Amino acid sequence: MRFALHYRGPLRANGKPAHKNELREHFHHQLSVLWHQSPLLHHTYLLKPDGGEGGVSLLRQRGKHLFAPLVCEVLKSTCELHLVMLRPEPPGSILTVGGDVDNRLKTLFDALTIPQAQAIPKKWSPPEEMQPLCCLLEDDNLITSVSVRTEQLLEPLEDKSIVDVAIFVRTRVTAMLIGNQDFA
Repeated sequence: MRFALHYRGPLRANGKPAHKNELREHFHHQLSVLWHQSPLLHHTYLLKPDGGEGGVSLLRQRGKHLFAPLVCEVLKSTCELHLVMLRPEPPGSILTVGGDVDNRLKTLFDALTIPQAQAIPKKWSPPEEMQPLCCLLEDDNLITSVSVRTEQLLEPLEDKSIVDVAIFVRTRVTAMLIGNQDFA
């Protein structure tokens, strides 16, 4: 399966849990749309606590919150990511005013992943329509390939942490199971 996620806004190096949750909520909306389209539309039973007919559920409890990863161990799925990141610095600036690229990517990968319970801000309470919160990854170890291209964002911006990033996702399965062929 192939699809793209998009984000425009601050992407901080070494982002705090609250920042990562803001990003998670942003990506939830896009992943939720994906779950309401074919082929995932035919697999919404995976978003039920009992897993419906197949008995497999993608829901993961972290503290008092429910998350639903698209790429997860139970489906034997992995993903490859290709990112194009526009940032307001000249090309070749590895260490930047907005934060170095590798630490920004770490923040992004954490935001695409279900957080550990201790990494969820104590006062965070997503709205009811965001239950469960859709995430791309159960664990960032399920990323098998990453490529990143950076380009200069040619806009005058006060906040140097602003990026415009397109994330092209390709999911794969490591073993064929009944019901996971649409995740390949």
